[in-house]
Parts: sequence; structure tokens; C-alpha cells
Amino acid sequence: MAKQFESLNEKHQSFIAEQHLFFVGTAADGGTVNVSPKDMDSFRVIDSRTVAWLNLTGSGNETAAHLLDNDRMTIMFCSFDKHPLILRLYGRARVIYPSDAEWKEMISRFPDYTGARQVFVVALDRVQTSCGFAVPFYELVGERTTLEKWSDQQGREGIAQYWQDRNLISIDGKDTGMPDKVSSGEDSDR
Repeated sequence: MAKQFESLNEKHQSFIAEQHLFFVGTAADGGTVNVSPKDMDSFRVIDSRTVAWLNLTGSGNETAAHLLDNDRMTIMFCSFDKHPLILRLYGRARVIYPSDAEWKEMISRFPDYTGARQVFVVALDRVQTSCGFAVPFYELVGERTTLEKWSDQQGREGIAQYWQDRNLISIDGKDTGMPDKVSSGEDSDR
């Protein structure tokens, strides 16, 4: 029942645009495997072989740490309504930070979130669909605004300090690759 593709076609891209939730999976060469749910209008299809997602400030920074050891990333979308379908994107990811030259162009693709921490750009190796027949029906009630409110209360300077205090080392004690002196992006237009 699974089908594999070299790139995203129009049907895949339409399916992605309809979803409110996706999951990201990464693993370093050793330690914990990380799977995280994501939402908040933070995913973009750049072209049929490239996607990007905006990572917002949170309690951990496992994805960034894992990519320093192993750049593999899997992104999964699944339909909880309408027609059953699971869509997995397999690829190699890289990180763009607010201090990087590419940041301004890349961040312009997303809403202006105070807690914007990194953009992960994924070069796709494979796209796979599968039936999703066992995925239950769920109804979206609404988006949570808790993270956005928390970030706004911290302000950009407070977020930058949070990165220094809590986002430089992963739960496995690995470097997350965040620059020692990270900029919150205040110096740029975004």
C-alpha cells in the first residue's frame, strides 16, 4: 500500500497545506531519539525537493543537537479527517539561525513569532505515502496560543537569554550548535 516518490507532487503539497499538525523525527549517532509534534503555521514547501519549518523556542533543542551528529530528518503528516493518508518526507536537514546570512530571507516566509529560534531546511531524498487506515478520526478544536503568549511575555531579549540558559545543550548533554552569542534577530527587520 505504500508508494514512494522522488519529490513532492501537487497532490502531496495540497495535502500538506490542509494539515494542522506534523511530526519531526531525528536521532543523533547515540542517545535519545526525538519525535516532536509541530504546528502554528510553521511549515513551508520551498520546491518539490525542499521544505522548511520554523522551530519556535521551547524547553529543549534536541533537533538541532541531533543534526550535528546526523543530518537525517523524517517529517510525517497524517490525515485525521476526510480520506486516510500518511505522508512521510525523508531527507537531510540543515539549520539556519538568526545570526546567519540566510535568516532574513528564510524567516520572511513565516509569521513574525517572537520565539522564532531556527529554521530547518530539508533536502528531500524520498517521499512516501501509506494508507493511514488505522489513524483515528480527530476534530480540530483550535490552535493553542500558550507558547506564543509565553514568548511574547519574554520579549526578544528574554528569549535570547532563555536560549543561552536552556537551549545550548540537549537532554543527552550534546551541543545544540546554537552560537554562543545568539542574536534574537532584533538588529534585523525581523
